[in-house]
Amino acid sequence: MPSHDGAVVTFFQMHLYRTLSRQHILVMLALLALYFIWGSTFLAMKFAIESFPPFMMAAIRFSVAGFLLYGILRLRGTPAPTWKQWLGATAVGTLLLSVGNAGVAIAEQTVSSGVAALTIATVPLWMALFSGVWGHWPTRREWTGIVVGTVGVAVLSTGGALQASPWGTFLLLLAAASWAFGSVWGKRLAMPEGAMASASQMLAGGIVLVIFSVLSGERVPETVSGKSVWAIVYLIVFGSFIAYSAYLFLLKAVRPALATSYAFVNPVVAMFLGVWLANETLGRVEYVALFIIIVGVLLVLPIRWKKEDAS
Repeated sequence: MPSHDGAVVTFFQMHLYRTLSRQHILVMLALLALYFIWGSTFLAMKFAIESFPPFMMAAIRFSVAGFLLYGILRLRGTPAPTWKQWLGATAVGTLLLSVGNAGVAIAEQTVSSGVAALTIATVPLWMALFSGVWGHWPTRREWTGIVVGTVGVAVLSTGGALQASPWGTFLLLLAAASWAFGSVWGKRLAMPEGAMASASQMLAGGIVLVIFSVLSGERVPETVSGKSVWAIVYLIVFGSFIAYSAYLFLLKAVRPALATSYAFVNPVVAMFLGVWLANETLGRVEYVALFIIIVGVLLVLPIRWKKEDAS
């Protein structure tokens, strides 16, 4: 007959196993959301800016999403952020959404959604560099995956898509760097817990985008297509409510290299959706770059699941 101490140990082992299994499932679901939902948002943004100017489109997306999520959370009794937390949320929301996401939308006026997604695959490299500033360098295997993925982006740049739009290329790289810096810095700022972090960041970033839209002289479109409206609805519900919240969860749960591995998978989704739904074309260079990038993400994926590895 097992001892009392042995039974206690067995109980805690089973509880730990269930906790880890639940954590594994949540991480996998969050990764799938980022891989496929955010991969499709590049094309959704392309459709949305057919009617709306880029800053205005992003402002509508994040202001509405942030307002709705904030209202739902407050009704459920979630405490409002403190002023210090609002400042942190505004800083991160500006870097990730007002500069990072809106920069992609502006660039997509001159480059395809698939090429935009491929260029944003530099996010893990930027994030690794910024994480290193705070003393958290990637592992050797993660470095290898990051370098391979970046080589894929370099191969892409030898084609005509990015060469034809140097301004678009600059905006995409700026967007990637801003997104990565905000992701790393945000882990060191005062921030609300759980979904309230997503709500406050989207609400603050949306307000900043409204200011950007006004200062840049954007005008409300006279005619709006149904395709653009549905694209914005999709961006609000799936791209913001679901995927953005999943991203913030991953930033706390896993290492940065895995949390940003979506940047290597999104191009696969974006490129084929662009070909299928937007009549975009892919050449030999794009397919070679795509293959190299997939190899990069396969190198990045193996991780340890311990919470302390997320730093």
